[in-house]
Amino acid sequence: MAQAVDRKVEWPCINPKKQAKKKSYQNSGIVQLTSYKVTKEYSFLDYIFGGLQINFTVGIDFTASNGDPSSANSLHYINPYQPNEYMRAIQAVGNVCQDYDSDKQFPSLGFGAKIPPNYEVSHEFALNFNINNPFCPGIQGILDAYVNCIKQIQLYGPTNVAPIINHAAKFAEAAQKESGAKNYFVLLLLTDGVISDLHKTVYAIVRASGLPLSIIIVGVGSADFTAMNFLDGDDGVLKTQAGEPVKRDIVQFVPFRDFESVPPEELAKHVLAEVPRQITGYYTMMGSPPHLLPGPLS
Repeated sequence: MAQAVDRKVEWPCINPKKQAKKKSYQNSGIVQLTSYKVTKEYSFLDYIFGGLQINFTVGIDFTASNGDPSSANSLHYINPYQPNEYMRAIQAVGNVCQDYDSDKQFPSLGFGAKIPPNYEVSHEFALNFNINNPFCPGIQGILDAYVNCIKQIQLYGPTNVAPIINHAAKFAEAAQKESGAKNYFVLLLLTDGVISDLHKTVYAIVRASGLPLSIIIVGVGSADFTAMNFLDGDDGVLKTQAGEPVKRDIVQFVPFRDFESVPPEELAKHVLAEVPRQITGYYTMMGSPPHLLPGPLS
């Protein structure tokens, strides 16, 4: 078979029964191998050990359907004795992702609220109110910025998710232009209900599916999350209105209520289960090996 690397190789197909009956029998056909190629399949750990950084970004739903944060019934209620669902989801997923990010500086964004100083509705604002530097130091930094943000904004709407996806996609697009597998992005979107800009969100996901980006959506509260399962692509290939399909599956959705009574590690395990496959799938699609390949053993 190795001969087929530089030339065509042929093998006759022999039927022993026909060969035994007919002296003039030669073959029943010819199998031709014109070329073959051996490729190495790299694992998730190959890329991690090769220096791949996983950049974690958070997008939080601050629409009015979450309820007044001053009320104990609100999904954004800050209980001094127990973190709310948004905080628990950030901790569960973030505590895993941060181990693959060397600087542990995480862009943290919000959408669907009126924000200071002019209290105009924004669907892409930084939790620290500095859109040019939305980074928070560590998972605790995200939580601190979230608690501070809740005190200064007015929950509003609608639930437009596409701007946050496009924000993360811009960074992923820049990383795609780098040589080698250096930076991959994971966007954690936390929302309490039905997406208002569904068609734009689908378009944003389809566009992002060719970039080094995975999207994890955690549904908070008891709303109907049917549209989220649609975005997950489990019921078929996600397509835009024009019929353009995703290049690969990059969305994972889970309702937080399914994991309320289990340790946070179970939520993280479930929502992050597909990310290693998505990472290796992306770099295989791009033909990119790990940036730093291990050298031979001495």
